[in-house]
Amino acid sequence: MAKLELININKTYSSKVVPVKDISLSVDDNEFLTLLGPSGCGKSTTLRLIAGLEEPTRGKITIGNRDVTNIRSGDRNIAMVFQSYALYPHLTVYENLCSGLKLKNTPATEISRRVTQAAEVLGLDANLMNRKPGQLSGGQRQRVAVGRALVRRPDVFLLDEPLSNLDALLRERVRADIKQIFAAQKVPVVYVTHDQTEAMTLSTKVAVLNNGYVQQLDPPERIYSHPANQFVAGFVGSPQMNLLTLPCQGRYAMLGDSKINLPENITAVPPQIVLGIRPENVRIPQPGDTQTIQGKVFLVEHLGMHNLVSVRVNSSLNEDITIRSLLPTDQNWSDKDITLALPNQNIHWFDVQTGDALFRD
Repeated sequence: MAKLELININKTYSSKVVPVKDISLSVDDNEFLTLLGPSGCGKSTTLRLIAGLEEPTRGKITIGNRDVTNIRSGDRNIAMVFQSYALYPHLTVYENLCSGLKLKNTPATEISRRVTQAAEVLGLDANLMNRKPGQLSGGQRQRVAVGRALVRRPDVFLLDEPLSNLDALLRERVRADIKQIFAAQKVPVVYVTHDQTEAMTLSTKVAVLNNGYVQQLDPPERIYSHPANQFVAGFVGSPQMNLLTLPCQGRYAMLGDSKINLPENITAVPPQIVLGIRPENVRIPQPGDTQTIQGKVFLVEHLGMHNLVSVRVNSSLNEDITIRSLLPTDQNWSDKDITLALPNQNIHWFDVQTGDALFRD
């Protein structure tokens, strides 16, 4: 077992620059953890700390119960795939694949066996082995970079935004390949990205980072369905979740002229509360829907299978309240007066002051 653990890791460059703040997490064998967050949130610094390319200001890093906090990168038995591929341009594909093994004085027969196995897994044809990186497509170069990590048979794989240099179609294909390749490796994988699609499709669990802190660490489906706070709710999901700060009256939150039922288990009704609901859950009323709002469509964005419709909610107080809904493409929604349902089971509630989710199960 080569379980990876980060225990209260902190990285400080100066009093004003603290990219990693008290991060604790673990990744077991056969787990794929994605560090997800916006630029500057601390995810790449965290990866570099695991790799030994940075030293933590405090905290502890272990791999397979071995404390590697102060062990140099080359002695940690990790393999890293970089955003830039980091291939040697003057070497052939074969030479790039075996370069790390040669540095460790691996026997030639073992090198040949490992490279052949990696090439088969990655679908690298024999006729590519004598080519230089400049003669390869972006997808082929990325496969070689992954292959160079695979042949090392490390205790931990680290991947730093490896798909960001690929076009959208190629990124989708390589993403599917990466999921299958690393699922078969049976060791911890840590993957860094700001792309939520990559995080949600590849991972067994996701750590959402912001401002150096882990905001939520959960399986991707729970990150999506039970966000821990307003940041996670707004960052994960496309189109973005509707997040509306509403006044409370009695047992209701007032959304324009409509009353939205507050949860039954609320003990003290606050003056204001944040309502969150994803556009795909804001729908045309169905039988049994009792919680509805009225408004007027002012923007329609065509997304292929759906229209993203922006609605200005009716308000006798002349409030400018907008809610977005994913609606079918079978009719023209432009400039229409519309009634929309907000099913109770799809509504998320957040504290106005802290941003934390309320009433999570």
